[in-house]
Amino acid sequence: MPSNPVPWPNSAKCAAAITFDTDADSILHLQYPDDAVRRVATQSFLRFGPKVGIPRILETYRKFGIKQTFCVPGWCAERYSETVEAIVADGHEVAHHGYLHESPNKRSRDEEHEWLVRGIEAIEKVTGRRPRGWRAPLYDFSEHSLDLLLQEGFEYDSSLMGDELPYVIRSKQGGEVIELPTEWAMDDAVQYLFSLDLGLTMTIQPPARAIEVFVSELEAACAQGGLWVTVWHPFITGRRARWHQVELLIESMLERGDIWFAPMEEIAAHVRKCIDDGSYTPRVEELPTYEGRIPELPTDAVGEGI
Repeated sequence: MPSNPVPWPNSAKCAAAITFDTDADSILHLQYPDDAVRRVATQSFLRFGPKVGIPRILETYRKFGIKQTFCVPGWCAERYSETVEAIVADGHEVAHHGYLHESPNKRSRDEEHEWLVRGIEAIEKVTGRRPRGWRAPLYDFSEHSLDLLLQEGFEYDSSLMGDELPYVIRSKQGGEVIELPTEWAMDDAVQYLFSLDLGLTMTIQPPARAIEVFVSELEAACAQGGLWVTVWHPFITGRRARWHQVELLIESMLERGDIWFAPMEEIAAHVRKCIDDGSYTPRVEELPTYEGRIPELPTDAVGEGI
């Protein structure tokens, strides 16, 4: 049990964010830059997200009167601008999720910064505002990511998995942002994602069974005054049987009356307010944790599989 749970608004037991990584077919073009055009079946699989999944999701959110967060690569904001405009029109947050779903860990600091700025500009052009939050594509937060987020004025991140409560990540160069952690158990890709082209072949779970994982995490979060940040994808969970289970879950959560639904930017702002007024003392993690290769390794050591 945490000794210092966040005092959530209206004495809620838990803060909940059902976040969507709205990748669409950006991931296909990045993985197959020369022949993505030939992979029409996978294109259709991924384009289902902005074309069918998100309209279905928005309809549910309107029905229940909740506002949430969509993490969108900048290229997707440009390519599917009407979808992103519909998200904004309904009052939801658009957070940054790379430009073309590129991995920061595979790029230099300058390259990572270039992609970050390109994504900011694309999102701002479509939505009319700079994104306040970021989730690294593939959760690939690099040793440079925090300093770049600070340089560009971000207020929170939701890429890391180092706690179950909101915490602070602080740069050794100065500055900090709020971390709203999640983890793989709360990502729908683990339950459902099967694509030969993408190289991901999970065993597809029945929706009623898959949702049990998320419910278990929710029950634990509510019991401990915690945070429940789930990560879904419109091309995966925007499909009818899976989304039906999420609808039932949202309905049951609202019936409880002790869960605070909010976009991540509102959760981060509330956490910052509680830190400033002394009602919440978060754990602080200084980054980067390591300054390079650890000295305990032999000089001739090479990478090994787990």
